[in-house]
Amino acid sequence: MWSRKDLRKPEKASLICSLLRRSLPGESGQIVRDLSALVQDEKLVRQEAARLGAYRNKSNFTPIQINALLTHYNNLEGNRFFDPQDKLSFVFDRLCGVTSKTQRQGVMRGEGELWREALHKGLTAYVSCHCPVGTCRVFKKGLGKRQMFVACIEAHQYQPSNHWNSLWKSGWTFALTPITTQVTGIFPLRVHYFKDANLHVTISKSVSETLNVIDQSQCATDFVKLMKAEDTKFHVAILENIQALSEDIWGKKSAEETPCYLHFCELE
Repeated sequence: MWSRKDLRKPEKASLICSLLRRSLPGESGQIVRDLSALVQDEKLVRQEAARLGAYRNKSNFTPIQINALLTHYNNLEGNRFFDPQDKLSFVFDRLCGVTSKTQRQGVMRGEGELWREALHKGLTAYVSCHCPVGTCRVFKKGLGKRQMFVACIEAHQYQPSNHWNSLWKSGWTFALTPITTQVTGIFPLRVHYFKDANLHVTISKSVSETLNVIDQSQCATDFVKLMKAEDTKFHVAILENIQALSEDIWGKKSAEETPCYLHFCELE
């Protein structure tokens, strides 16, 4: 068993990053305080939290107060991001969690932007109906002569009084090519339960399907149908596996045997 005096600075940094990577939205503040007390080096904890936070904000599709998402796809440079829906760029302070230096940014309403707007309209309707706490955006990227679209959805619920937290996100990517295109999607679900045990569960699924590309309205409609079908399969698979998972974990009285479980499940 290690003690605080046994750990050198690189080992402390590794421990801090390992625990911070597991944290879900809403937990970081408490984890920083707990780690500061554990390793007795608040400066190092806050330094690692700031460094890791920049990456985690983008990889988690973090929603912010101006109803936008932070992702790798809309990061301009440094801490400045662009929201294609409201046509705004802004600076995000990852330590304070606030935006500043907001600027209106013009966008050419060419063919690619019209397709993006149609996809965003369909995606927003789907999220509003099936995931009211979620936030979504569709981003347009250029890859050579091709237009690429990335649809991102994020939803999380933090209920400390009920001792659980969850994060669900999905990212869908495809190129605007005539007749058909290949859509790839990935949607991980992460759950943290911390009453009778410190339990982290991650479930992930990847898909690749063909999408017809005829016109904007048809493409947006078919894309939402595809996404809904895959979402349904994902949730059904979770329900089918949750009973076995519960028996495996709670049947062993995990709270008494060990303080932490980390479970990863890849759904086919």
